Amino acid sequence: IGVAMGITGSEVAKDASSMVLTDDNFATIVKSVENGRNIYRNIQRAISFLLSGNTAAILAVLYASIFGLPVPFLAVHLLFINLLTDSLPAIALGVEPHTSDVMREKPRDTKKSILSRDVMIGVLTEGFVIAVMTVIAFHIGLRQSAAMASTMAFATLCLSRLVHGFNSKSEKALWFGRRTWNNIYLIVAFVLGFVLLNCVITIPVLFGIFGIEGMTVTQLLLVYLLSFLTFPTVQLIKEIRNKGRGVD
Repeated sequence: IGVAMGITGSEVAKDASSMVLTDDNFATIVKSVENGRNIYRNIQRAISFLLSGNTAAILAVLYASIFGLPVPFLAVHLLFINLLTDSLPAIALGVEPHTSDVMREKPRDTKKSILSRDVMIGVLTEGFVIAVMTVIAFHIGLRQSAAMASTMAFATLCLSRLVHGFNSKSEKALWFGRRTWNNIYLIVAFVLGFVLLNCVITIPVLFGIFGIEGMTVTQLLLVYLLSFLTFPTVQLIKEIRNKGRGVD
């Protein structure tokens, strides 16, 4: 494309060019490309996070419908998840710190959809993992009652989606490296969502509003365990998938 200097360049050159450098520095082009790629990637991360979480909820409801089981979620449960525990991590992923790694990638095809084949495979795979953990919690609660099954399924899905925010930070496996914790907004979103969820499932006054049944300590710990297991499971899947594609 044609590039013109914004300070020393003539008006004719500016009008004829596709890009005008306001600081007359060619290095700005490189920085602009890097910023553009990072912004695109952050949008992709946020969309992937939301779609994989919703996929998990759909799969859990579909499972219960196929096998004639009680409905795993109430409308208020899904409303709570969508308004609080989904939106906060998604916004945080939108401001994920930029990295220079994107400059080692090949230029993206402008005709390629933001929901590429690899992204959709990740969405379905990660959504399936969260759904499995949710269904396990649902069956554990079902041993006691349908209300307990719904409570455990809701809590597991909600917390799993909060944990999944860290899974969505990168297409590569992060495990527990420095980059896992470099987004303070995501950490705040997780803590806030975690506190709000625990208020809903542990404060008796809120049980009637959210259709919750009080859990025992063992049941609560099982919810925590199943939810946090989504992180190493998804990271392992990413590790295997990237090795299969020859990605370091």
